[in-house]
Amino acid sequence: MLVTQHSVLQRFWYPVMPIAHLQDNPQPFQLLGQRIALWLDEEGMPRAVRDRCCHRTAQLSMGEVIDGNLRCPYHGWAFDGTGACVDVPQLLDQPIPKTYRLDAFACTERYGYAWVCLGEPLTDIPDIPEANDSQFRRIHQFYEPWNCAGLRLMENSFDNAHPQFVHANTFGIQQEPVPPIPDSFEELEFGLRLRYNLPVFNIDTQKTNLGMTEERTMRISEGTWFMPFARTLKITYPHGLIHLIFTAATPMSDRTSQIVQFCLRNDTEADATAESIIAFDRRVTLEDKEILEGSEFDVSLSISAEQHMMSDKPSVVMRRKLAALLKAHG
Repeated sequence: MLVTQHSVLQRFWYPVMPIAHLQDNPQPFQLLGQRIALWLDEEGMPRAVRDRCCHRTAQLSMGEVIDGNLRCPYHGWAFDGTGACVDVPQLLDQPIPKTYRLDAFACTERYGYAWVCLGEPLTDIPDIPEANDSQFRRIHQFYEPWNCAGLRLMENSFDNAHPQFVHANTFGIQQEPVPPIPDSFEELEFGLRLRYNLPVFNIDTQKTNLGMTEERTMRISEGTWFMPFARTLKITYPHGLIHLIFTAATPMSDRTSQIVQFCLRNDTEADATAESIIAFDRRVTLEDKEILEGSEFDVSLSISAEQHMMSDKPSVVMRRKLAALLKAHG
């Protein structure tokens, strides 16, 4: 599945950039092969338009923000968040033709990121109740491009057979390779939800992060896939600590995904520092990255294209649901 070949994928919301990156200047981004420019308007809300001026195709992301509008660096034309041209210095007092406008895209802020939808949204931005709960703190973890398909990362997130090998140096137990049987499995209209118990090994730094002394523990994990390329993993430990990870593989091109990850925890900085939490989760994700960047980026949605085992059920369901989506929308 090449993401740039299927227009229905433009009808989903994607986190594209931390709001903090837009504080000073407009920024470029490539989403599903399309170049967009992002900036903050006068109210501090993110805006997104195609990154080409309608005059002589200059890159608007190279311009500047004036009174909440995006000004082209080439001839000074300025555009508002709807894509309408609001200032042409060369026209003086003449009216601005209505044809002077850009393609603008739906854009909003959520969880500290600018989210963009290039078309008419089919679904809402994933709802994470813990993000609005005052008992939880949000920790931005990382934001970087990976050379892999978003679907590969989503499948990996629900693959209970890989931690024992890929994560043998962080939390996996290689001597126990048989993956756990899920306690529950639910298909959603635009996703799925999986709940299971996973035995893990706690290295010393993780013991500190968890406030535990045990080398082994059983954690309750609930994973939710949000079509097409976002997921949450809610991990509950025996003493009540909740560590919820949100990960999105925002599709930049057929070969590259912008990985966005943050976590939510019901503890405090005094219990475990954000720096230490980020360091451990980063170590885990780099183990995944090494494997995933070596996989084929053009993932076939045909179930017979690759071999499967029992623990691959989430992956099989993802492929079937995406294949049905593409068929339903041409």
